[in-house]
Amino acid sequence: MERTANVAEKSSPLAQFDIKTLIEIWIGGVDVSFTNSAAWMVTAVVLITAFMTLSMRGRAMVPGRMQSIAELCYEFIANMLTENVGSGGRQYFPFIFTLFIFILFSNLLGMLPYSFTTTSHIIVTFAMAFVVFIGVTIIGFAKNGAGFLRLFVPSGVPPVLLLLLVPIEIISYFVRPISLSVRLFANMMAGHTMLKVFGGFVVSLGVWLGWAPLLFIVALTGLEIGIALLQAYVFTILSCLYLHDALHPGH
Repeated sequence: MERTANVAEKSSPLAQFDIKTLIEIWIGGVDVSFTNSAAWMVTAVVLITAFMTLSMRGRAMVPGRMQSIAELCYEFIANMLTENVGSGGRQYFPFIFTLFIFILFSNLLGMLPYSFTTTSHIIVTFAMAFVVFIGVTIIGFAKNGAGFLRLFVPSGVPPVLLLLLVPIEIISYFVRPISLSVRLFANMMAGHTMLKVFGGFVVSLGVWLGWAPLLFIVALTGLEIGIALLQAYVFTILSCLYLHDALHPGH
């Protein structure tokens, strides 16, 4: 009975999201163990570092494939900042670029068989969203002082409506890290769960009937790769819009 329960637990579509301890570490009674999630985040950082270092090492006038991809990512984020934040946002390029490339690599690594999708956990996505939220709030007050509070007062609105709109603006501002993190986490978790479910259909239906869900898995895999790219873009561009609000409140 116990063995059957263990097999059922491992075959569950949600089993792929289990956090597993690889190296147990306790500091002052606090569990800071090195987990599979941490391992795949480290893997993403190592691959990003290797990719950026190797792609730009030659700095050829006629770029190769890797250099072209790296330059394309650079120009993509630089243009995104200029269009959504303005020229004043260029100084925040390193953070925005790092945010985009880390989410992108984490999402794509999760598409590999037997890998782990770190962005499918709310604690990871919320940590990134919270850093963005705290960062833009600090920048807003540092650049504008008390004038940053103009963000919560829509211009051109009758004073009577401000009694209603100001609390709504304040609430919407403080739910930003929640909405930002849930959007990424929910999309990645839902997509991988569907892949696991249809993969189970292929196994259970066998060779003769399993071709139909197998074709669906192929199509869904392509869709999931597109979603991995899209969600990295959405998270980054929303961060740029929040940064714009911090630099230009009331606009």
